[in-house]
Amino acid sequence: MSVEAAVRAKAEAALSRQRLPLPAALSANRIHWPAAIALVLFHLGATLAFWPFFFSWSGVVVALLGLYVFGTLGINLCYHRLLTHRGFVCPKWLEYSFAILGMCCLQHTPAYWVAIHRRHHQFADAQDDPHSPLAGFFWGHFGWVVANNDDLKDSVVTQRYAKDLIRDPFYAGLENSVAAVVIILASWAFFFVAGFAASWLMGGTLDEAVQFGASIFVWGVFVRTVLVWHISWSVNSIAHLWGYRNYATGEGSRNNFFVGFISNGEGWHNNHHAHPNAAMHGHRWWEFDVTYRTIRILALLGLARDIVMPPRYTADSGEGGQ
Repeated sequence: MSVEAAVRAKAEAALSRQRLPLPAALSANRIHWPAAIALVLFHLGATLAFWPFFFSWSGVVVALLGLYVFGTLGINLCYHRLLTHRGFVCPKWLEYSFAILGMCCLQHTPAYWVAIHRRHHQFADAQDDPHSPLAGFFWGHFGWVVANNDDLKDSVVTQRYAKDLIRDPFYAGLENSVAAVVIILASWAFFFVAGFAASWLMGGTLDEAVQFGASIFVWGVFVRTVLVWHISWSVNSIAHLWGYRNYATGEGSRNNFFVGFISNGEGWHNNHHAHPNAAMHGHRWWEFDVTYRTIRILALLGLARDIVMPPRYTADSGEGGQ
């Protein structure tokens, strides 16, 4: 090992052992009760999936498809790579459609999500990072979600970090709580109505249609939402503690195999911190990146352009990541 590599390894080992205090702006009343109650209720709702009345293999399929439709398209592709980092450009009607899918994941409005993530990059693994796991694994995973942090109040953080989105009337409108509630309730109703209608049209009785609709609702809303939550949160927690590094980035980001695969590419997090604006997160041949491949498919269909690549790659070189 060269002297330079030894010094780098020593510095990164020290970083991994670092322990941070919680953010200084935490309120005296630390728990944000609406968020805490919602988190508990959704996890309890997800357990209904294993009761015989609510279980169906169709529900399992709906939940798995929902991970891609809402998690990958709504959060990874839209909230993260498109809106936060402007890693590519797509037509506004498609961008807005993806943003609505992201809203249905209950990870707040696009502008707020973008603002939190941009702040994370500014203060990665420092005390002002909204969710560094160096302040505690569970803090980085979900504790920050249910905490009252004065620096993360909607009006404060969005005005500072997401002014570009707030200037767009569409995103400004989504900051209206009524609009958000209507979108979310409509998405929930869709799952039940779709399940009910499918059973009814296939000749099921009223009771069978209600049961099937309830099953699709539980799996498509509760289970899918909870899974997307934990996948997103794992990028904040696991991928800042365990894994390997392709780049010296000055904070604790890691490429984690487990998170990389369950998140469809978001877990190649060290690559992302090295080149935040790049739409491609997988930089090695084994770092498969479903989200980036989706962007490439959109480009082939004429629905994506100006795709930002890491410096060592070109859009048509065929080198490196997947």
